[in-house]
Amino acid sequence: MARIAYDGKDAAAFETSRHLSDHGLAAWRAAVDRHLRTGPHDRLLDLGAGTGMWARAFTTWYPAMEVIAVEPAAAMRARCRHPGVLPGDAADIPLDDDHVDAAWLSTIIHHVPDLTAAARELRRVLRPGGQVLIRSAFPGRHEAIALFRFFPEAVRVLDTFPTVEEVEAAFATVGMSTIAFEPVPQITGPSLRELTANLRREAHTPLQLITDAEYAAGLARLHRACETEDGPVIDTLDLLVLR
Repeated sequence: MARIAYDGKDAAAFETSRHLSDHGLAAWRAAVDRHLRTGPHDRLLDLGAGTGMWARAFTTWYPAMEVIAVEPAAAMRARCRHPGVLPGDAADIPLDDDHVDAAWLSTIIHHVPDLTAAARELRRVLRPGGQVLIRSAFPGRHEAIALFRFFPEAVRVLDTFPTVEEVEAAFATVGMSTIAFEPVPQITGPSLRELTANLRREAHTPLQLITDAEYAAGLARLHRACETEDGPVIDTLDLLVLR
């Protein structure tokens, strides 16, 4: 079971505040290009597709690739912008064996209760030599993420997420190992003021799992910073690639 049982309000908040602009996606396109091996008629699984931002991005980036979106939350599927999104999760992927060439998991690894079972299931649906690309914030690697700067109490939630080493150990049980690990700086928003205006607590697991008082204190920090800080908000998340 995911840490958050996403309902309609959560899904709407996610769609409103978590989708990146083309500028924000550019660094991820470059990172994916460095590591993803693609060819004609390849298939990519977007596991935990949410409201479909990444599935649509991959469809745009690689027109010859078939992108299959799988999302466990009905509320997210109802808002998914990618056609034909399927119900399913990391423990039960609704695809045949050896069906996809790569799998993309964006900010969902902390929702997976059994990493080893997920690794087995991903290995099952991947063709030989297939890759798993995991985009995430990992424990101990939060310093370049604005959310944790203004809501430092949320670091204790991040510290309960799987570490890089734990993810690697789970995939090692199915014979997969890390082939790349890199930080990717993204433009999360054009300004801190706009980011604050669009912030929705329901869209961020760490914010949902802190207290109301801690959330209010973080908002106050954000509003004070908006008075003096200008320029785009750049966050750095990690890309872990296994094969």
